[in-house]
Amino acid sequence: MLMENLSTVLGSKGLIRKHEFVRIIIQCLYSLGYKNSASCLESESGISYKSMDFELLESQLLCGNWDGCIDTLNAIKDLMDETRASALFLVFKQCLLECLNRGDDSMALAVLRREVSASRLGKDKAQNLAQSILSFKDVQFGEIEDNVVRELRKKLLAELEKLLPPPTMLPERRLEHLVETAVTAQLDSCMYHNTLDAVSLYEDHCCGRVQIPTETVQILKEHKNEVWFVQFSNNGDYLASSSSDCTAIIWQVLQDGKLMLLHTLRSHQNPVSFVAWSPDDTKLLTCGNGEVLKLWDVETGTCKHTFGDDGFIVSSCAWFPDSKRLVCGSSDPEKGIYMWDCDGNEIKAWKGMRMPKILDLAVTPDGENLISIFSDKEIRIFNLGTSTERVRSEEHPITSLSVSGDSKFFIVNLNSQEIHMWDVAGKWDSPLKYMGHKQHKYVIRSCFGGLNSSFIASGSENSQVYIWNRQDTRPIEVLSGHDMTVNSVSWNPRRPQMLASASDDQTIRIWGPSLSKKIQANKLN
Repeated sequence: MLMENLSTVLGSKGLIRKHEFVRIIIQCLYSLGYKNSASCLESESGISYKSMDFELLESQLLCGNWDGCIDTLNAIKDLMDETRASALFLVFKQCLLECLNRGDDSMALAVLRREVSASRLGKDKAQNLAQSILSFKDVQFGEIEDNVVRELRKKLLAELEKLLPPPTMLPERRLEHLVETAVTAQLDSCMYHNTLDAVSLYEDHCCGRVQIPTETVQILKEHKNEVWFVQFSNNGDYLASSSSDCTAIIWQVLQDGKLMLLHTLRSHQNPVSFVAWSPDDTKLLTCGNGEVLKLWDVETGTCKHTFGDDGFIVSSCAWFPDSKRLVCGSSDPEKGIYMWDCDGNEIKAWKGMRMPKILDLAVTPDGENLISIFSDKEIRIFNLGTSTERVRSEEHPITSLSVSGDSKFFIVNLNSQEIHMWDVAGKWDSPLKYMGHKQHKYVIRSCFGGLNSSFIASGSENSQVYIWNRQDTRPIEVLSGHDMTVNSVSWNPRRPQMLASASDDQTIRIWGPSLSKKIQANKLN
């Protein structure tokens, strides 16, 4: 390696050592299969992909010079004692195997005694080597052929490559990792990124508004009164809506992105304020503040079961991941929370004189936690596996709750015109806050959405839809179109550029990317 290469730096800030940069490029060429190009670059630059220590170790190992391997491993700097012991253990194990294979039991025992007495191995590793000798002796294998021995040595070399630290060895696919890290950082800082498409390396990444839903692409007018709730199915193929007209509607999302009415669900006698899809999307729950809970078959649109009676008022409901169990909460004090199977058999109940009214609840998609809103301002996170409970308190009344698809976060809408995001694990001391929308007296529901749930959307009392990137407290988009309060929004989990909103103006709006902006972006590309 040329000495001037060790001190030469690259880049405008002088942060990149040239010899390290070239070495990583050589590694990348080898990993991509361009062996001739890699070898040519090694020759021209005087920089080798393999360090001198590793080249020596490789030659010693492949020819069975075990003492040399041990000396080389012990001489390598920046090798932690635990890592060195692990590397030595692998070498000793291969050495013992080959000694026993040759029938040289005395040599195998001598190696074991020498290494134990030299204290180069921990007690546990020494015992493992002794057990290896016994196990090798118990297995009556014939003499291992030379080609098999060579393959075992190559395998050992590959295992040592993963153990040895830089600069002796480079981490696997180092250049790819560095580029991917840089691209990820650009994506994370992009307020509009919302696509799974590969990112070009030819220029710095920056998305425009075309990536998120900003324009109305369809208006659904079948409801005859205020629309209070909307939710896309988990597979993104359906949308369910509920209304103060006492009905719920199941809409089908067609291949071209248009929605078509599939079933109108007529059985409730009072306004329907909430719906919940089963995780397998075959069943739908509907309920309302003055209503019982009903279970519907999605394929046929028929009511399969009614839970409770006219005196049992259900405020919200949720499914467990198996699509066989469900839970509901009552806004009626003392009624509490019930868990049922699909046939109406009660599995468990949390109720009693001290049980406050339940305003909203949700089960995290992984089924581990039941999150509920108690008495306006309390958030209770109940771990169903450990039966432990944590409580978070807000200063202002909470109107609704929504959980992220990865089960890590949840958001609550407050009548103080803020949306707060908390972590389910309970590590945060305070929530992230999102502001800009209007909410004083009505129940407004927000949701996570977009690629990797990177966005939050919410309705508003000023008839608009607000969209935030989770990294920014101020909205990145405000969508106009409704004439009255927007009560609920839902982001399609399989179509990250499709959003639905429900309003008191009796309509549901489906939002998509701006077609004019998209055409302009395609022309630029």
